Amino acid sequence: MQDISRRSMLKVLGLGAAAAASPLALSSKAFAARDKELNILCWEGYNSAQVLDPYRKLTGAAVKAESATDDPTMVNKVRAGETKIWDLINLNNPWARRVLYPEGLIKPLPKDEFEPYFDKMLPAFKAPYSWAHSLDGKDLIGMVQRFGPYSFTVNTDKISKATAEDEGWNLWSPDKKPDFDYGINESDDWNVFHIFLIAGIEPFRKHTPEELQKFSETAKVLFKNAKVVGDVATINQALVNGDIYAYVTGGTYTASVARADGGDQIYSISPKKGALMWVEVTSVVNNPEISPLAQDFLKWVQKPDIAHIVAFAEGTFNPVTQMGNPECLKLFTKEELNIIQYDTLEEEMARCGAYDIVPDYDEAHALMVEAKRLR
Repeated sequence: MQDISRRSMLKVLGLGAAAAASPLALSSKAFAARDKELNILCWEGYNSAQVLDPYRKLTGAAVKAESATDDPTMVNKVRAGETKIWDLINLNNPWARRVLYPEGLIKPLPKDEFEPYFDKMLPAFKAPYSWAHSLDGKDLIGMVQRFGPYSFTVNTDKISKATAEDEGWNLWSPDKKPDFDYGINESDDWNVFHIFLIAGIEPFRKHTPEELQKFSETAKVLFKNAKVVGDVATINQALVNGDIYAYVTGGTYTASVARADGGDQIYSISPKKGALMWVEVTSVVNNPEISPLAQDFLKWVQKPDIAHIVAFAEGTFNPVTQMGNPECLKLFTKEELNIIQYDTLEEEMARCGAYDIVPDYDEAHALMVEAKRLR
């Protein structure tokens, strides 16, 4: 895939000098070479063999997927010229609408083909769903599937769901000096959002020097007093063991891993004030030699049985928008619905604000890294 020009030239040599002199001939051969090739830049889950192998078998295509640890990294990849590599890009909700489409890095989808899929989604995602459209609302620029609340997680044997929802971010306030052992699940962008919220500052706007100073002070106290700082597996184990009573950042996704192992006391909390959620948007990259399978794959993952596989792909358990379709919802067992806290999902999503972009993220992130270093 990364050596298109060399592969295309080998094909041209077999056609003779006249064909080699024709740009049209070279272009058509390059496109033909991509008929059975698809490259996806995505969050984990879509790169799982459980998701991709059935499509490989169905189409005979060479499907490759690469995952990154955060949205800005993936955005910067396509900004740096990797539009020539990827066919689909899967990011959290604001990036397609606010960055990728305005910068010409993704292409619009034909509404007549794709908008009917929204009719079978959960009510909150019915067309015209704003995050799947351009800023002016005219163009459909992606399809939505996985989503979930993402604020913090508690062990309800230690902190009740009601208390956590009512206290919200005040549980973590340096002014109140949390009197319980807690952890921090490292997730850079989300950690930044949540430190702003703990400091009582709205995250998704430009901040004053005084607000950034308060952010810095809050981050220092938060990291200094955290008993455990680590990844999802480490932080969940500490919560299950009772070493900590709660952790930030966490949500349906992180809690589901422990709940799948029988830990019903591990619970994703969406506080009554300041809760956040994410929705993934998958878009077609503005690749000059786009694979004809790009749009086909977007339709394929809308199928009820495939959407169910996506929801419970290896290592990642999440609600999917297609659960609004009874044919999809019935595929989820009672245990699976419990794992993703489906009984309270609608209520929690209704109180959640959406993941968005922090204008001065780089500055805030640097302050957070310094706070972590001081720990």
